[in-house]
Amino acid sequence: MYRIKPAHITGIKVITHGICLGFIALFYYWGFTDQLEGDPVKILIHQMGIAALNMLLLTLALSPIAKTFRQSALIKLRRLFGLYSFAFAALHFTNYLVFDLQLDWANLFEDIIKRPYMTVGFVSIIILFALSITSPDNVKRKMKKHWQTLHNFVYLSGALGVLHYIWSVKTSVGKPLVYLIIITILLVLRKDKAKHWIKKQFKA
Repeated sequence: MYRIKPAHITGIKVITHGICLGFIALFYYWGFTDQLEGDPVKILIHQMGIAALNMLLLTLALSPIAKTFRQSALIKLRRLFGLYSFAFAALHFTNYLVFDLQLDWANLFEDIIKRPYMTVGFVSIIILFALSITSPDNVKRKMKKHWQTLHNFVYLSGALGVLHYIWSVKTSVGKPLVYLIIITILLVLRKDKAKHWIKKQFKA
């Protein structure tokens, strides 16, 4: 059976950096040079949000893909994909706060409290932030078993991210439906792990 080698993983990481950083640079260049048709602010907010969701779903998909095709080396991509998911989510949030709300913090907190789609989106980003700052190996060693418990919340972040997208769309629901199907499949594939984790929490 063909096996993905460390050199292949390195290559994928290089390509991932190129695509993600290039995507960010290109859209901000288009935005600041007025080359985005329609409302540049809304486009930037939307595109960074979709990119965050795409990277998050890719992160969640790595484990079942690696298990199905017996390519354990793919697991080494989870941290990178997860960090880019948070980076895009942070840009999504920052674009909204800076360009749309003009740094109106009171309005931001009001939105988070009163608008359900903002609430779930904000919680999803907070989870990604927590996972990002605890991703280094030295932090993982210090946290021990608590590290895995925390990082299991990535599935909740994915579900909330999809829900945020569905609730924020006011016109076509076709694309959000695709994301709903994908996250549902990913959660079903991990149902045994979820049951084990829930039972463990109750025993504790």
